[in-house]
Amino acid sequence: MNCEKIKQNVSIRSVLESFSLFPVKENRRTAFYFALDREEKIPSLCVDFIRNTAFDFGTGVSYDVISVVQQITKCSVSEALKYLSSFNFLLNIQTFAEEIQSETSYRILKVDEVRHPALIEYLNSRKVSEQTRWVREVHYEMDGRKYFGIGFKNDSDGFEIRNKYTKLCLGSKDVTWINNSNIMNNEVAVFEGFIDYLSFRNIESQFNLTCDCLVLNSTAMLFKAEKVLKEYLKILLFLDNDDNGKFVASKIKKEYDDVEDWSIMYQNFKDINDWYVEAKEAL
Repeated sequence: MNCEKIKQNVSIRSVLESFSLFPVKENRRTAFYFALDREEKIPSLCVDFIRNTAFDFGTGVSYDVISVVQQITKCSVSEALKYLSSFNFLLNIQTFAEEIQSETSYRILKVDEVRHPALIEYLNSRKVSEQTRWVREVHYEMDGRKYFGIGFKNDSDGFEIRNKYTKLCLGSKDVTWINNSNIMNNEVAVFEGFIDYLSFRNIESQFNLTCDCLVLNSTAMLFKAEKVLKEYLKILLFLDNDDNGKFVASKIKKEYDDVEDWSIMYQNFKDINDWYVEAKEAL
């Protein structure tokens, strides 16, 4: 990868995390970190996750992922590129921007049980129509036009919205924790999206699993769950078989003791839902 591709495709959040640097405070698009070159009590480094850049309000210096590595390690550009070459995944900044819907105005009009024929047909096409108790039918207005979709609630009271044509989040982006009992289980299963989670609900009895579940709703949201994940004795991964899924899986395997990667079960498919759909259609 050349310099420009590195700047565009390596996540600045992941680079900072590789040096054990985490935000002091954040919102959906930006976060504040302590400065890279000095100690301070009030964080002055503003990181823009969509632009994939940072700006130090204390010094007026701007950073990209290459200059971040240079500042922290005091290395040359070539040495920084060598370090960043180990980040073997791609972050689609535009997709992330669309997912978090940073400043889009919207209004939720109605939240109800899933009844609309188009939404039932969508769930049928994904072979998860038995699991409607986990989702809602959400009608909303955006930019003066009315829409509806399958809604899955996250822990910030936002809704992940899906239908045949739409993938977005209404409200704050966050993870969704599902506790299967009043007492925390020893095991937790981790999913990228709620359609994968619904697929798991259809097959969990076959594997005698009664674990808690974590739906990330985006691989970028892993940082929201890292502290709670430490409380579990075992983590079961049902992540996608793509670059982002594999990167998050490797990160979790490195940071936690007992991790089982169940993606081998659907290793020839993009995700557990693709595998489940083909398995159902083959019956």
